[in-house]
Amino acid sequence: MSTHVHPAAFVDPGARLGPGVTIGPGAIIGPDVEIGEGTRVDAYALVTGWTRVGRNCQIFHCAVVGVAPQDLKYRGEKTYVEVGDETILREFSTVHRATAPEGTTRVGSHCLLMANAHVAHDSTVGDHCVLANAVSLAGFVTVEEYAILGGTVGVHQFTRVGAHSIVGGLSRVIQDVIPYGKAGGNPLRIVGLNSIGLSRRGFAPEVQAALKRAYRLLFRENLPVSEAVARMRAECLSCPEVERMARFAETSVRGLTR
Repeated sequence: MSTHVHPAAFVDPGARLGPGVTIGPGAIIGPDVEIGEGTRVDAYALVTGWTRVGRNCQIFHCAVVGVAPQDLKYRGEKTYVEVGDETILREFSTVHRATAPEGTTRVGSHCLLMANAHVAHDSTVGDHCVLANAVSLAGFVTVEEYAILGGTVGVHQFTRVGAHSIVGGLSRVIQDVIPYGKAGGNPLRIVGLNSIGLSRRGFAPEVQAALKRAYRLLFRENLPVSEAVARMRAECLSCPEVERMARFAETSVRGLTR
């Protein structure tokens, strides 16, 4: 499988391109970049910095990956971007390097970042996530696997969005969104579980029932988080999904979206 670089592209001699990589016209690939097998970089995209892109990714035209962070504390230290396998970065999406020396900004495998989505420094996006058009993640944000963020959602720095959750478009996320939850509006509110997403991903009915019970304890019983978490564990001992929700709740620093 041969690599194809368009004559109008610029690929630094220090870049490492895997078999079957395609680089489009006007694209720029920097000297410390590694691009995995079968990945396509379209016209006028920029991949630079200490950046590793996985296999069979698609980086659409004018996307920017691996540039310096938008952080006044950054002084040119060696920091990284990692993009997993089979991830799609659509037009004008941006992924910035970390700020802290030797830190890494990560986007997982099988993700979709739609047009104009932004992943800021030191953030982590898990596998199978969808960031819709113009989603903006501030620095040090964590988006766990299978989370979906609707169009133009903004996420405050150091905030977490839990696994298998969904956040409706035009929302402002300033506190943590629990795993398996459904949130929307301004101010942002939790409005239940992401039941449709859980069903589509094959979560068993008994697991969904346990999560519903845990949700009620956490948000409907007016309990302190510590007491709600203790009851969640006592009543759903054999459910790892409930344990994940409990652990997420008790480790929240910014507080939970309610």
